Amino acid sequence: MAIAASALTMTSCLGDLDTLPLNSTDKTASESYSTKEGLEQGLAYIYGSYSLVSQNDPGTSDISVPDAGQSELVRQYVILNEMSADAFKCTWGDSYISETQYGSWTSASNSATVAVYSRGMVTITRVNEYLAQTKDSSIDGVKQLRAEARFLRAYAYWMLMDLYGNPPFATEENIGGDFPTQIGRTELFNWIEGELKDIMSGEEQLPEKGTYPRVGKGAAQALLARMYLNAEVYTGKARWQEAKDAAAAVINSGSYKLCPVYEQLFLQDNTENANANGEMIFAVTYDSDKTQSWGGTTHLVSGALDDANSSAIAAYLNKPAGSMITRERWNGYHVPNEYVEYFELKGVEWNGSGIGYDMAASDKRAFFSNVGCTKDFAIDDVKTGWKCWKWSSRKSDGSLTSSEDYSKFSSADFPMMRLGEIYLIYAEAQARLSGGQTNDATALGYVNALRQRAGVSVQSYVDLDFLLKERARELMWEGHRRVDLIRYGYFTSAQFPWPYKGGVPNGKVSLPSFRTIYPLLLSDVTANPNLTQNPGY
Repeated sequence: MAIAASALTMTSCLGDLDTLPLNSTDKTASESYSTKEGLEQGLAYIYGSYSLVSQNDPGTSDISVPDAGQSELVRQYVILNEMSADAFKCTWGDSYISETQYGSWTSASNSATVAVYSRGMVTITRVNEYLAQTKDSSIDGVKQLRAEARFLRAYAYWMLMDLYGNPPFATEENIGGDFPTQIGRTELFNWIEGELKDIMSGEEQLPEKGTYPRVGKGAAQALLARMYLNAEVYTGKARWQEAKDAAAAVINSGSYKLCPVYEQLFLQDNTENANANGEMIFAVTYDSDKTQSWGGTTHLVSGALDDANSSAIAAYLNKPAGSMITRERWNGYHVPNEYVEYFELKGVEWNGSGIGYDMAASDKRAFFSNVGCTKDFAIDDVKTGWKCWKWSSRKSDGSLTSSEDYSKFSSADFPMMRLGEIYLIYAEAQARLSGGQTNDATALGYVNALRQRAGVSVQSYVDLDFLLKERARELMWEGHRRVDLIRYGYFTSAQFPWPYKGGVPNGKVSLPSFRTIYPLLLSDVTANPNLTQNPGY
């Protein structure tokens, strides 16, 4: 990826635009894109935008965020979508963490808002350059590669539209022109929709199913399903039927299958495990040797547990004395008891001798521990609330790599979209089309497939309240909670409290309506006279 990056960014500083590089090993753009290998390296560089923090090492960031680990896209994407709501709390005092979980962020620089905004725009910029350079290429396979790049750009634009409302908009046609302008959230929605449809049926098409982790048509269809589910939020017009149809298209394609064991989706070898990656529609990949990051899934593995809970979980799983379920224990992330109560837990106890409940008899999507903790979460006390080990240092065979040879970095891939989400999109769209609840056999079949995998009771009907709770159980810490609560009208409402919402310990307070989106990056607004800051900021 670094080689590809140097090829893409090489310019001359001698004042003559036609001057070739002095170093014979450096490539010009025309040389870099003259072979299939070069095209694939360029595409790998774009995929890397979703996981890498720089072209150097995991301790160095290439964007303006002080801590490299806090500059990584997936880490801060999860923070903005989960910590801003009820699923994810933290006892650390970093300003971006306090602002996010209190709902008090401003237009001033904040590591989380800066990281996601900047990484999204960097991805778009790289894709625009890639498309401009390959526009006239006749190399075999270039059309599929361009379609993949266009999907990665569309997904980046979706993140920016969802989180920031009305970001600057530019395509490959704008390179070298004026500052980008804003086209509005509705028009951006329409552009993303058109782009996704075109790469499924136009001249430049995605494959039916990409070779993991590369994307196929199912990824475009899945993103459409997610967009249609939230269309009323984005455009003011509900599109439940389109959400149901797009979800059905993903499911009926046969390209993806539910992983039979829920935990395997999040283990260290989910890249290699065919059951796990068979459910993934679009995943960001990590490798402890090749794509090291203090963000990604590393922060999810290491951030939640202390020594006592890590060793207690290992003991519960019958690991040798002294074993830990996680390589490092940063001891900051928590799940409030109010959220944990969405799960069907049996035999719950506090300050007991075990992990705090009967895991074998409980929802198999519950990975919690409360060793040494008290029930009510306090923002300044690491011994409160529940610890979470949904992400851990385990492999699918149950083994733990020893501390002598295990890297501190995680190799678990992160599911940006997976089939379990699509099942729930179909069910919710059907419920909304049916007046708020449904006993439709197909919708129930999808919901109950998830519940059977979780080892909990099946349903004879589902309503919207149940489906919101089911999404909380199935998709916890995967970056969905904020937009779910916005879609339901709960995110800013005082009628849906959670700990420290609005900075209030019991969370019984409303938030200003403008907080459903984050501010545009202040430095971008200052530098670009074509941009207008989001209302409220």
